[in-house]
Amino acid sequence: WFGNHICHEESSSWLSLTDGGNSNPAGRALHDYCYHVNDFRGEVAQALGKRATLRLREGDGGFRDIVGVLQSETELLNRRGELITFNPDDIAVMRVIPVFNRRDISHGRLSIYDTMSRSVKEITQTDGLVTMYCCGPTVYRDAHVGNLRTFLLADLMARTIALTGLEVQLIQNITDVGHMADDFQEGGAEGDKMLAESKRTNIDPFEIARRYEERFHQDLERLNVIPADLYPKASENMTEMIAAIEELIANKSAYVGSDGSVYFDAASCASYGAISGNKLDSLKPGHRYEYVDEGGKRFHADWALWKVAGGRTQMIWDSPWGPGFPGWHIECSVMSINLLQAHVNVHIGGIDLRFPHHDNERAQSNALTKQETVDTWVHGEHLLFEGRKMSKSAGNVVLLGDLIERGLDPLSLRFALLENRYRSQMDLSWASLEAAHSTLRRWRKLMSEWGTSSEFKIDEEITDSLSTDLDTPRAMQRLRVIEKDSSIGNQDKRAIYLYADQVLGLALDRTPEEKPLTDELEKLLHEREIARKEKNWAASDALRNELEEAGLEINDSAAGQSWSWK
Repeated sequence: WFGNHICHEESSSWLSLTDGGNSNPAGRALHDYCYHVNDFRGEVAQALGKRATLRLREGDGGFRDIVGVLQSETELLNRRGELITFNPDDIAVMRVIPVFNRRDISHGRLSIYDTMSRSVKEITQTDGLVTMYCCGPTVYRDAHVGNLRTFLLADLMARTIALTGLEVQLIQNITDVGHMADDFQEGGAEGDKMLAESKRTNIDPFEIARRYEERFHQDLERLNVIPADLYPKASENMTEMIAAIEELIANKSAYVGSDGSVYFDAASCASYGAISGNKLDSLKPGHRYEYVDEGGKRFHADWALWKVAGGRTQMIWDSPWGPGFPGWHIECSVMSINLLQAHVNVHIGGIDLRFPHHDNERAQSNALTKQETVDTWVHGEHLLFEGRKMSKSAGNVVLLGDLIERGLDPLSLRFALLENRYRSQMDLSWASLEAAHSTLRRWRKLMSEWGTSSEFKIDEEITDSLSTDLDTPRAMQRLRVIEKDSSIGNQDKRAIYLYADQVLGLALDRTPEEKPLTDELEKLLHEREIARKEKNWAASDALRNELEEAGLEINDSAAGQSWSWK
């Protein structure tokens, strides 16, 4: 959603946006439509039979989006054939989607690196729609900045796909069934992470899950990540998972082990390991990605689809195989198949999920759909912090809240991540975050100086950078060049920045907050002016350091000194 009014003239490369004070320059389509903010009844009546997106106000002050063909002034038919009733008075924003915008624009499609084919290829789509699935968080703790890098990747892809004129349907799961520690055993058996946290805090595990899920969504909002269409929870899809496991047993892809648990037969997938490059005959027993009590399986590379409860009394469900809980991998297969009509154009996750999670998920999904379920597998690389892998034991886990406590704009994290290619390992640091914060403030200040227009102008280099394997560093460098190019007028600079920000999502049109100077800072600035007039450069430099430590940015010119908040 780019603003409250958008109009496009085919004869121009400009799109006009008139912001009514609630601008979000990060919408999902960029061409050939108008938004309105007044009475929508007339607009709905004129759009009957056309495809539209409506943002509806909710009673709790929030919004929900519905997409489909308008059947009447109060009814819309969505892609699944469901008739949705709405009140025109609840419409906050309306967008009519022209047919040619979705089908006839053939240039500028996003090409991305596919881990399975080891090549950059154009994403697939069906009738103008791209289906995406992103592996979400396990909600027993806060997501750290490395986790957020993966979730940002999904957002950047969705925004770029929209930039090319396509629609996006994005699903991101919430893993709230506590079995992760069994899958990720390192250096000996660990207790279940959800249940261990429950025991440590004496809080119900599902209460813990809901608490951290809420904080996860709060972090996404702070990072200006457009919400996914759905956030299905593992705990709420148990019936579907059990049904899928029964189907896998029926088609000989899975079996009940001697211990009563259900296992997937890895050898039933002839192309197992195509994503990671691992081969079944090369995987040795005792690999760290195994449960600690899987003595009932036939082959060491098989994995659990359903674990019998044993002595476990919490977070268990009834099943045809007795009380127990699902294996980690099955939830993503079930949710992506059920919610995306058994075909995923793009599947996204962190690089650590290639094996075993995505290899296992692919084997399960293909056994259920009898086809290659996912067209493109995309993985974001590892994030280091100041040269080391983030870990609790190393004491260097950084949360988004830590940036805020240091007075940094949370979007400084987004800025810093954009300056590195998604599939390159990145070394983040406090210095790079502070530099990002400073540049972000400077760009917002420049944007306010360049005018107040909400028009944007398409820049082909930025479009090409983003659509060619999501080269965000190149797009960011293009903005730096534009900033310093005196041959480009201020109005054009602002318009291009607004265009880029629809994918970059840095809220560049946000007015910088200016805090008042304290009496002490005003005194130091005055003393520095005197020192400069007297050419006492040592005192001037010392005062500059003191002012910068207090959070000011000092600039000297022939006209004198000027300052701004960092």
